[in-house]
Amino acid sequence: MIILEDRRSLAQDIDTAHKAGARLRLACGIAGIDERTLQRWKAHAGLIEGDARPQAVRATPSHALSGDERAHLLSVANEPRFASVPPARIVPMLADEGVYLASESSFARVLRADGQNAHRGRAKAPKAVRPPTTHIASAPGQVWCWDMTYLPAIVMGFWFHLYLILDLYSRKIVGWEVHASDHSDHAVHLVRRTALAEGIAALADKPVLHGDNGSTLKATTVLAMLNWLGLKPSYSRPRVSDDNAYAESLFRTAKYRPEFPAKGFVDLETARAWAADFVHWYNVDHRHSGIQYVSPSQRHKGQDHAILEARHELYLQARQKNPARWSGNTRNWSPVGAVTLNPERDCVIKAHSGCNDIQRLAA
Repeated sequence: MIILEDRRSLAQDIDTAHKAGARLRLACGIAGIDERTLQRWKAHAGLIEGDARPQAVRATPSHALSGDERAHLLSVANEPRFASVPPARIVPMLADEGVYLASESSFARVLRADGQNAHRGRAKAPKAVRPPTTHIASAPGQVWCWDMTYLPAIVMGFWFHLYLILDLYSRKIVGWEVHASDHSDHAVHLVRRTALAEGIAALADKPVLHGDNGSTLKATTVLAMLNWLGLKPSYSRPRVSDDNAYAESLFRTAKYRPEFPAKGFVDLETARAWAADFVHWYNVDHRHSGIQYVSPSQRHKGQDHAILEARHELYLQARQKNPARWSGNTRNWSPVGAVTLNPERDCVIKAHSGCNDIQRLAA
């Protein structure tokens, strides 16, 4: 069903194209309607009053439930034994008694018309889960992800706490700390120190800081610091573990490094020394598979395009030297463009990023 405003816009565009020399049938086809549809709109006031089907008065079908049948159906549905039972169960129960009054859809339709189609029983009605908030980073300093993970100590039941802030676009760890306890003051200190190190005060658009629903990251002192710094907080959906996937993936990489002590850390200083070495390796030496095997530090500094271009040229030279060894295109070394956290439909992402920052480097 096409609303009145869209009808008028389509008809105007088709008339303009037709007057310019386009064939009416082809113009209608490009607009997505049939030529007969346009003729019917013009002949029956379809461009003045719009679609009349919603306001049409339709005769009652001959097989519809009568007034007495509807009243009897309501009385049965309101019996005490059916007080907390939906129509999908009422109809089979009646069928077991040899009684058929109407289908499940007819029961639901009659109850809805009488205002009785509310959720039955003491259980809470199901609620639609809101879609996750989508964040798109097309440059460093636009979206940060932060989280806390537990580092085991050699004493069973004792843990150290690793706080990390990750830049979504470059995957660089821009801030980290290790503490012996989980407290909001540690999160406040980390985000303030990271904002100072990354020069957030000089940015016109402050980053979005995405985290989970942990009490530490949502504490009042943390929110006050984020407000003072101008950072925009974002949180995962309740009881959804994969809304902060990049931070979780980073923790998985950290805990499966060969240097990670399987039996736990001896003390806090040992844990901090390991974290410092890991962050340096991850930012500088690690070739990240999600950003075309450049290091997060290289991508954060904007060096990835030149590095990938050089790799592309090297592959072209290798193919030119031994063309028989190449059955198809060279490896695709195109730079990775915008990065999305909890992506929506592709059209939303393309509309935001424009998809102009991705250059094909395969020949």
